[in-house]
Amino acid sequence: MKPGSRLCLAAVVALCLTGCAGLSTLSQVTKSTALYDLTPKSTYDPDLSAIQAQLVVEEPTAAGAVNTDRIAVRPNPYEVAYFPEVRWVDRTPLLVQTMLVESFENTGKVTAVGRQAIGLNSDFTLVTDLREFQAVIEGAEDGPFTVVVHLNMKIVQEPRGVIVASQSFVQKIPAASDDMNHVVAAFDRALGKAMGDAVEWSVRQIAVIGG
Repeated sequence: MKPGSRLCLAAVVALCLTGCAGLSTLSQVTKSTALYDLTPKSTYDPDLSAIQAQLVVEEPTAAGAVNTDRIAVRPNPYEVAYFPEVRWVDRTPLLVQTMLVESFENTGKVTAVGRQAIGLNSDFTLVTDLREFQAVIEGAEDGPFTVVVHLNMKIVQEPRGVIVASQSFVQKIPAASDDMNHVVAAFDRALGKAMGDAVEWSVRQIAVIGG
């Protein structure tokens, strides 16, 4: 084979290898990630009092391990990991804020409720600390998942900026299996129960204060 032919052959082989590597990289980049959403609370005590007040729901604060769109799991009390190839549709605090706003709206008992970002002049502000929002492994390392949701809620009366009530709401729900759909269903139930209790408590507290 002539020297020039060898060079051409080498160039073609190199180009093919580069192309294969590029396709492999592109395949990894475009690999589908499953996105999961949650649902707001929609059923409440029919005796819940109506309040004549405007409520603003701030974005919840959260530790760095939870302040992400990744779905957290704790293999043990000291380690934080994430389920592979799955994510929430938004950062967890924003997702919880959306669910809280919709849950308050679904009561039909609040004059107006919205996010802090839209600039409402509120009568009350709901400040939430998202202390836990993850699956944990109970017992042995290969044990079943249990979802833990812990919301700490503070009601701030405006315009004084005074905390008038504070309460924590914790729910633990076991997943039916290790299937991701069952794990997310446990997240949905745990958050729904915690939010339901938190929303009813908030409305009752504001009613007592004079909302």
